[in-house]
Amino acid sequence: MNLKNTARITMMACASLLLTVPAVAQSTQENATINQYYQLLRTNFIQDNPYQTVAFVEQRWRIAGNTGFNESIWHVEKILQQAGYKKEVSGEAEAPLSYRIESRKMKQPTWEPIDGSLSLAGDTEPLLRFSSNRNMLAINSASTVAGGVTAEVVNVGRGRAQDFTDKDVKGKIVFAEGGIASLYMNAMKAGAIGVLSYAMPAYTQPEKHINSIQFQGIPFLNPDQPETQKWGLVLSYRAKEKLKARLAQGQTLATVNIKTSIYPAEELTLIANARGTSKPDERFVFSAHVQEPGANDNASGVGTLAEMARVTARLVQDKKFAPQRTITFLWGDEIRSTDRYIRENPKRAEGIKWGLSLDMVGEDTAKTGGSFLIEKMPDPSAIWTRGNDKHTEWGGSVLKESDMVPNYFTDFLINRCRQQGKDNGWVINANPYEGGSDHTPFLNAKIPGLLMWHFTDVFYHTDADRLDMVSKTSMQNVGISALAAAFTLSSADEQSSIYLVQELLDNATSRLETEFSLSKKAIAAGAKAKDEQHIIEVWADWYQKAFDKMQDIPVNGITSKLQTQIDAAKAKLQQENLRMQTQLSK
Repeated sequence: MNLKNTARITMMACASLLLTVPAVAQSTQENATINQYYQLLRTNFIQDNPYQTVAFVEQRWRIAGNTGFNESIWHVEKILQQAGYKKEVSGEAEAPLSYRIESRKMKQPTWEPIDGSLSLAGDTEPLLRFSSNRNMLAINSASTVAGGVTAEVVNVGRGRAQDFTDKDVKGKIVFAEGGIASLYMNAMKAGAIGVLSYAMPAYTQPEKHINSIQFQGIPFLNPDQPETQKWGLVLSYRAKEKLKARLAQGQTLATVNIKTSIYPAEELTLIANARGTSKPDERFVFSAHVQEPGANDNASGVGTLAEMARVTARLVQDKKFAPQRTITFLWGDEIRSTDRYIRENPKRAEGIKWGLSLDMVGEDTAKTGGSFLIEKMPDPSAIWTRGNDKHTEWGGSVLKESDMVPNYFTDFLINRCRQQGKDNGWVINANPYEGGSDHTPFLNAKIPGLLMWHFTDVFYHTDADRLDMVSKTSMQNVGISALAAAFTLSSADEQSSIYLVQELLDNATSRLETEFSLSKKAIAAGAKAKDEQHIIEVWADWYQKAFDKMQDIPVNGITSKLQTQIDAAKAKLQQENLRMQTQLSK
């Protein structure tokens, strides 16, 4: 819209539209087909199952290629086998339920921790020990010599290159308050034998949770010569404070004893399919990454997706549900496995219509302080983040209008979660796009992609992310909502599609009303009317284009009736846009 149009012209346009807008189907009741999916899923989803999978997986320190990662993959494989998925011999099978494990040689060796301790001279007890501080060993750390090494500790401040200028650290242990990766490289260049690092973000409340350690990693000095690798330890707040107090008293000796394993390995990816009956080459893809050592991050995603695959198989075998499009379940290395699944087979990628990542979906929010979130596709809230929209402490960059990805998928998934939580008190929130998990490969490939997760979590990436922080109910709510979304889109008919159009119109109208209210307040506070009109216009345009994307929902293609409903919804939304533009210009 040209925002310089006069109010008179805008009002005339509104009057014209009022005479021509066709009626939009009403959604006073839930769609019967979608409602039936919830009934089936609530009956068949057993919340103890994902919890038991989490209990198995979270005991293992998981990095792609290592023992813990592989055992987790094989554990899920057994669940699939027991559910009735048949192992594929070569390529994707045409069986109703099938799975495969893909194996690829890794370019770098894998790593796994075995044991470790850090002691200060004169103390009777270690400052840190692996048995109670499982994140203390930096990823890719080498072992020390048997019995450990003892050396002087030198404080180099923040660990930047310039902080080493006047320090003699050759043959010594370096300590810094900063990220361990850059500290390690700077220390190795200066001749240090190892590093101690402290870096805990404020949202983890380290002064309260004094023993928490967020896992970090150090780069390989030479991946082809792992014997050249040195070591790094990550400190808790308590350990850092005690070390600093000792250093303030004078020369401090520390003994570090580490045992790890670094070895060549293959990376495993597990892929299961509930094959579509009429359009098997079109698919809804779920992804849950296996690596990272925590229970919520991301054993909860692994366990929830495993139960979702089991439930799907059960309903297919009982002939209570038959997806017309394929539903794919993928477990692997974060981002890398999903990205490879999309990129390595262009023909398969053409059929991927939706991607959904399950990452940290099991939190007991009463304990972690987190909130269940759906990370939205890039929409105007990532440009103008205001009102109830807010970024998490993870953070997100301000996007440009050219970054927008108009699509119905965000609102559709929010509505599926709302339907699940309508009567059980589940709190559902959404955050503007930030990136950083398995939804990003879908978006990079121009495939609608979303993330289901929890944040902010005071135990995020720490060794306190254990089984007692996991909620069976959270995983059940996520699993049922996610499957209801996949079932709906994998088998949508005309009637369901028309219902979803009206559902999106309700969301779009509500969003414009919210933005309109915020804009009125902004203008009253001194903002320029044309700037606020532009925000409304961008939101309206985003939803107009999202309606156009709904043509791909029905399995059998767009019908004239559905197209009429889409056109009617767009026209009604434009009415609201023009009305608001007029009022904001006064």
